[in-house]
Amino acid sequence: MILVWLVHLYTASGVVLALLAARAVIDADYRAAFFWLWLQVVVDATDGVLARRAHVVERVPWFDGATLDQIVDYLTYAFVPALVVWRALLVPGGWTIPVASAMLLASAYGFSRKDAKTSDHYFTGWPSYWNVAVFYLLVLRWPPAINAAILLALATLVFIPIRYVYPSRMPVLKVTTNVLGAIWAASMLVMLWQYPVVSPVVLWASLVFVVYYHAVSFALNVRRRGAASS
Repeated sequence: MILVWLVHLYTASGVVLALLAARAVIDADYRAAFFWLWLQVVVDATDGVLARRAHVVERVPWFDGATLDQIVDYLTYAFVPALVVWRALLVPGGWTIPVASAMLLASAYGFSRKDAKTSDHYFTGWPSYWNVAVFYLLVLRWPPAINAAILLALATLVFIPIRYVYPSRMPVLKVTTNVLGAIWAASMLVMLWQYPVVSPVVLWASLVFVVYYHAVSFALNVRRRGAASS
């Protein structure tokens, strides 16, 4: 039983990481903020495996670890990145609150869908990876108007029921995805270390996994719809 609660505590540690990240954002220490968010991605990628091995659902059926996970994810994947958009002025000054609000409202909708995570391990709608999107915009230093257009486009994609793969539980290409994901996570850590002057080689190499993730998701959607119509 102790092991079960340690697993839940491990998941819940994400709220503390969210607090540390938010404090860093307010202090305009974006490297520290995204380091805490990076740690949360590591927790999020591993707590599910630990929960299944500890049989947390069977041993403590009255405690909903999935709800806890959703709370943590909303704070770290949506709220803190929206805070960065506001604090770092990534979009035109008059658009900071509207764009950040669009991110938060879209994610509130996405997280609340009953089919947000499907039984065959897909996300429905763009899965609110705002921590990743905002970090890249911070590093790339594109014009604020372009940043606003990108963020609003991603907020729109949350509502479009395209299915995106769940990296840690992919039904196909699992080994390839895990290897590329591990390399991507390492590259993100390197960029955090280098920030604010990031190596272009590391930056563009890291984007390979981002492109791969979306390409595989779209390809599987096309295949699934083709199979359904045949």
